[in-house]
Amino acid sequence: MPEADLSVSEYAFPGPLRDQLVAAILSGAKTSTTSLVAQYDVDGDPLPAVGDRAVVIDSAGEPVCIEEITEVRVARLAEVDLDHAIAEGEGFTTVAEWRTGHEEFWHSAEFRSEMGTDFTVDDDSLAVLVRFRTEPLSGIRSA
Repeated sequence: MPEADLSVSEYAFPGPLRDQLVAAILSGAKTSTTSLVAQYDVDGDPLPAVGDRAVVIDSAGEPVCIEEITEVRVARLAEVDLDHAIAEGEGFTTVAEWRTGHEEFWHSAEFRSEMGTDFTVDDDSLAVLVRFRTEPLSGIRSA
């Protein structure tokens, strides 16, 4: 599939967190990510699948690389393992650190504005744990 025909993959919201995540992806430190099943339900989107490819964009909306999904697991938040947390490339050294960082994002005003102001997560919330690999762009340009 030509790169111009790929869907777009956005990490967090535009701004410092997205910039940090994109830098970790480009350095190779970030090879996994976590989202919530509830996000897909709200958006009406299917869960990601192994083999899915997308163009990762930065905060300016510019394409930076292509990601290809290599593994997808759905698990309760209480079941996220240290290997996944470390592979997120954000410097987490414990699952507790990973959980705190993610809950801060999921409970933020910006995230709740998309999910509903009373949105919250707990041990039983279903997470989508994704592993991916990246490849450089080959001639794609933003419009």
